Amino acid sequence: MKFAEHLSAHITPEWRKQYINYEEMKSMLYAAVEQSPSAELVEPDILSRYFAKFDEQFFSYAEKELAKINTFYSEKLAEATRKFASLQSELSEAQGVDNFKPGKNSIRNNILRKRNVPARKIQELKLAFSEFYLSLILLQNYQNLNFTGFRKILKKHDKLFSVDVGAKWRVKNVESSHFHINKDIDRLIRETESTVTQDLEGGDRQRAMKRLRVPPLGEQQSPWITFKVGLFSGSFMILVVAVVLSGIFHRERDDWRIVFRLYRGSFLIIEFLFLWGINIYGWRSSGVNHVLIFEMDPRNHLSEQHIIEMAAIFGVIWSMSVLSFLYSDELGIPAYVNPLILILLMLGFLLNPTKTMRYEARFWALRVLGRIVTTPFVYVTFAEFWLADQLNSLVTVFVDIQFFFCFYFTIPDWKKGVVDNSCVENHMILRPIMACLPAWFRFAQCLRRYRDTKEAFPHLANAAKYSTSFFVVIFSALNTVYSRDDLVENPFFYLWIGASIISSCYAYTWDIKLDWGLFDAKAGDNKFLREEIVYSSTWFYYFGILEDFILRFAWAFSMSLTEMGYVHADLMVTILAPFEVFRRFMWNFFRLENEHLNNCGKFRAVRDISVAPLDTSDQMIILKMMDEVDGVTNRRKKKSIAKKKEEQRLRLEGESTDDMDNT
Repeated sequence: MKFAEHLSAHITPEWRKQYINYEEMKSMLYAAVEQSPSAELVEPDILSRYFAKFDEQFFSYAEKELAKINTFYSEKLAEATRKFASLQSELSEAQGVDNFKPGKNSIRNNILRKRNVPARKIQELKLAFSEFYLSLILLQNYQNLNFTGFRKILKKHDKLFSVDVGAKWRVKNVESSHFHINKDIDRLIRETESTVTQDLEGGDRQRAMKRLRVPPLGEQQSPWITFKVGLFSGSFMILVVAVVLSGIFHRERDDWRIVFRLYRGSFLIIEFLFLWGINIYGWRSSGVNHVLIFEMDPRNHLSEQHIIEMAAIFGVIWSMSVLSFLYSDELGIPAYVNPLILILLMLGFLLNPTKTMRYEARFWALRVLGRIVTTPFVYVTFAEFWLADQLNSLVTVFVDIQFFFCFYFTIPDWKKGVVDNSCVENHMILRPIMACLPAWFRFAQCLRRYRDTKEAFPHLANAAKYSTSFFVVIFSALNTVYSRDDLVENPFFYLWIGASIISSCYAYTWDIKLDWGLFDAKAGDNKFLREEIVYSSTWFYYFGILEDFILRFAWAFSMSLTEMGYVHADLMVTILAPFEVFRRFMWNFFRLENEHLNNCGKFRAVRDISVAPLDTSDQMIILKMMDEVDGVTNRRKKKSIAKKKEEQRLRLEGESTDDMDNT
């Protein structure tokens, strides 16, 4: 592997601009060779002066790169030293030991043997030390990659120009530089390993290193996972075709509206999982650190293949359930048992209490959902308001939940549904409440953010945006209740249209300007976008802007067709609901990108976990930092629109780069 590819694959994305600019320096060398005068046409003195002048420029650039790396390394090392001292102090306080020294009498004073130490405190300490250890490995990786980069580029310099100036410059400047000769990072790594081994894992080094291990995030999935993804995805596609053909050519049903309402909610969840898997693939391949943004465990989380596999398996089950419903008479089973079994299977998977079937991921999802439901009584993190935003694109699922329970509590015939619309008309209060729940979750989260930060913008402004959804739902319900043949006599119809226009305009403007950070005044060559972009094609951004506008106002098209009687409302909802999930899928790409670039501006590469209690002022400061709305900070001018995609990988301690001489 060429070193340029190795560097691109192993850098920490949030520190990208702080690494040696290897590609730029290599381009300078090749350009100097290509533009040099021909030795056969000019005097040797002219050629010597040309290369001497180039060397002056080249080594001046190298000195600036070296100063940049030294400065950044010193800052991160000082930060790591302070963090380690803070963790030692917290550990010593938990142990109740004065003048704590790591390793000294540590087994005798082991925290696990101390009385009155809560188990939660122990877990918090272990998590804090594991995240800190990860940050040390990242910094050590930064140190090694930059030294190797200087060695490689200076070796290339000498090879191209047949001199030894580069080697001498490396000995004089690089090998004596602070970032290379300083070995404090190695000492911190050893002391962290010793502290965790002796004081948190009872002297069991194997167990301690298993907890501290740094995963190679760039490693490929196992062939077995890839095979299962292909198998179930292909099966799902074939079964969906069978479902469509059976629905078209099978005998007509009078209860098709009931079938749509019972099956479309589960289909939307499966579609969401599929697209979320594609989101994760896009984030990972573009260097967007979604693991850090969602505060996941970098050592244990699902990849895009795991998510897509899960969606494909449920897709196969969904398709077989629909086919079993359509051919229930031939199979001799009650038709309406099929949707009930499908929902019970999906709930059983999610709520399964055993430590099987992606237990950690299911527990994470349930914990985040629980915190969403209990808003505004708990503080809000990015994962919680991100998932609440996803729920706002799954409003159809919430409304269909009401219909599902009503239908199965009042079902008269399990073989054939009775189309009396009673579960809709008799619950005109409950259905709007269900439709308002996702908007309420985000509304309450915004109020909680305002309470914690005391900042009216953006939190109260964002809450106002979600409050417009309440008026849309209320006026839509009142329009249904008081509908007349003559629309002039029903003012709620016009109120519904007005509220929908205001809500859509408000939400679209917020999407583009604040959630995505586009239409930046300093966009430069990226017209209508922002100064720095992650995804390689600008047309992807333009497509997202146009697509979001069209689907934000899709309700107008739906309203026109349904009010004029061309299409039934239930059929229109069934058609548009998957498009809304697709709109959210596109929204996710740009929302996470904007958050990632904010993390890059702060060089934040790992979770900052502390077990020390936060007072109110500290918590407000942290939340304020999370809520900065000035766009991406600490950016530099973009030199080229097209950027190479860089995979986010972590280099394991001890990995060698000496075998990459083919540059």
